[in-house]
Amino acid sequence: IHGGSWHNGNNKHFISLNRYLAARGYVVAAINYRLAPRWPFPAAREDVKAALSYLKTNAHALGLDPQRLVLLGRSAGGQLALLVAYTTQDPAIRGVVSLYAPIDLRWGYAHPASPWIVNTQGILEGYLGGSPDQAPTAYNAASPLHFAGPGSPPTLLIHGGRDELVFGIGSERLGKRLAEAGVPHPGS
Repeated sequence: IHGGSWHNGNNKHFISLNRYLAARGYVVAAINYRLAPRWPFPAAREDVKAALSYLKTNAHALGLDPQRLVLLGRSAGGQLALLVAYTTQDPAIRGVVSLYAPIDLRWGYAHPASPWIVNTQGILEGYLGGSPDQAPTAYNAASPLHFAGPGSPPTLLIHGGRDELVFGIGSERLGKRLAEAGVPHPGS
């Protein structure tokens, strides 16, 4: 699931990684989702869920095992991968990989990146329909941290220590919650 701050990007972002995985025998499906602000949350989440449904329905024709799926996403796509994996309770989702995803969107709004780099608050407002005060339900519903628990699939969190766009503390907090819940993840 591609990144792009929920506002841009497409399924061509992962071409090298997709080829790498496919060369090792994995079936890879790179999906698109509707972009904010034209289509705010939960549109992107619903598109990821619809893509999963399509893949499972057409598994035979696509040559994939519909009971052995792993979601992988980068940045905004990582947030979507984690959110769908943690909220659908689908036993077919056997794992989730997050590459430097925003984990707690209310926290991210309160602790934005440097405005010289990115307008964190503007991006989140466009994705979630306003500030945390204006759209508290959306901020809570879009934050994977709130949904991690004992039923969550095994999770791989990859986050750079010097990330200046999405601070790594979110991945650290999620890792702690997963450890408390007994969910397998690196470091557990």
